[in-house]
Amino acid sequence: MNKFDLEKNKAKKIMGQTHAPVAGRPAAAAPAVDRREQRRLDQAAGLVSFPVKLRQPVIDALRTRAEAEGVSSQDLVNTLLAEALKV
Repeated sequence: MNKFDLEKNKAKKIMGQTHAPVAGRPAAAAPAVDRREQRRLDQAAGLVSFPVKLRQPVIDALRTRAEAEGVSSQDLVNTLLAEALKV
């Protein structure tokens, strides 16, 4: 690589264009929603971020059950907590 190529690669890194989307991959098919837009959509849906630290066996059981029921882990946790708290 010559000096010009090194500078060109450095500029691409700065601009965030080092990796072009590859056709056939899910990320290339659907454009990602930026964080601000996702936050606005979540707020409109009444969702609130609530980070929780759980032990790995609990996480594994949640993921297995969510997959078996065909729902997302987030939906399963929401349902289980609502039932447990009688909300």
